[in-house]
Amino acid sequence: MSHRIAVVGSGPAGLTFARVLHRHGHPVTILERDPAPDARPPGGTLDLHEGMGQLALDKAGLLAEFHALSRPEGQAMRILDADGTVLRDWRPGPGDLANPEIDRGQLRDLLLGPLDVRWGRGVTEVVPGTRDGALVRFADGRQETFDLVVGADGAWSRVRPAISTATPHYTGITMVESSLDDVDTRHPDLARLIGDGSMAVYGVNRALVAQRNSGGHVKVYARFRAPLDWHTNLERHLGLTRREGPTADLAADLTADANAATDPGADAGTNRGGNAGTNAGLDLADVEAVRSSLLALFDGWAAPVLDLLRHGTAFDRRPLYVLPVGHTWAHVPGVTLLGDAAHLMSPLGVGANLAMLEGAELAESVAAAPGDLDEVVRAFEERMCVRAGQWAKMTAAGLERLVSPDPSEAIALFDEVQPS
Repeated sequence: MSHRIAVVGSGPAGLTFARVLHRHGHPVTILERDPAPDARPPGGTLDLHEGMGQLALDKAGLLAEFHALSRPEGQAMRILDADGTVLRDWRPGPGDLANPEIDRGQLRDLLLGPLDVRWGRGVTEVVPGTRDGALVRFADGRQETFDLVVGADGAWSRVRPAISTATPHYTGITMVESSLDDVDTRHPDLARLIGDGSMAVYGVNRALVAQRNSGGHVKVYARFRAPLDWHTNLERHLGLTRREGPTADLAADLTADANAATDPGADAGTNRGGNAGTNAGLDLADVEAVRSSLLALFDGWAAPVLDLLRHGTAFDRRPLYVLPVGHTWAHVPGVTLLGDAAHLMSPLGVGANLAMLEGAELAESVAAAPGDLDEVVRAFEERMCVRAGQWAKMTAAGLERLVSPDPSEAIALFDEVQPS
């Protein structure tokens, strides 16, 4: 095959696409803006489903290596009430390989293998339909043409505008991520609380989730409904006001910190004890201030659950964005999309699986194409968009139930997906 093919992005979708093409003996150019594989933290853990992510790895010839790296015990799921009562405690049976977990970094390295990635090649624009093919413009001013450019560059894809005007929109739910290291040694009580896989606690319009990664690393996610600018006024947006008890000075402290941030002459302690909380803002770079605000947001929950926040080492705000459910586009020769670039959806364990399966399927279709790629890609897009639209609808409904005014909705969803 003499087609010049580029994939933009070295996430699960792009690497799976390239690895399957490589297995079929066809070259593909991988363009990645990061300067190196370890330039950023790779993220948390992924559960790869038998008929999706695992199937994609099988098409890439990597399934046995995946099973050697994955953690079947990580499929375990425990749900607690806010008072610490265990409501559900599901554990996989012997030999259960339906959805084993693997760290994103391990999956990335597995897929990279022999692939040649052009690191530090940030794409700024793709222009389809030029005389020589689809034109890719880079951040350093260079440009190059390809017969097919596959956009696998995530939520804020630079490839997507070449074929679609759609942009992600905020779901109304924000996630603040933290983490714990060496949890079995440093926090054995929390290790027992979390178990071998994931643990979740659901409240009114908020939730706390802890998920084991390998090597004793745990990711902690606080999810809550709030406007995008919730941190600018904690009382108005989250209802955090001055109170009695251990957190009595929280709103006052945050108000003082906010005043100090906007008024260089302000004393961060002068407002304490006054009528605090009316305009309390939050400096998201202040780890202890974020910790305090989250502890106040989940005030009243069991102390062992709140220890997940008390011992967190850092906090990163991650508003949840999605593309419109059923996002599609009129086919444009020479350009297509995979994964989040095509159908960014609520993070309920499906997105990476879909992305990998799509990458593998497109690669197989391209490898089998005798000549012109256009009809092959068009047919793939039609199949992908129908399937992704169904999953996007389900995950959107699922997120509404997981961060709901009625916490019992989350329990009911778990029972539907994973009956006891």
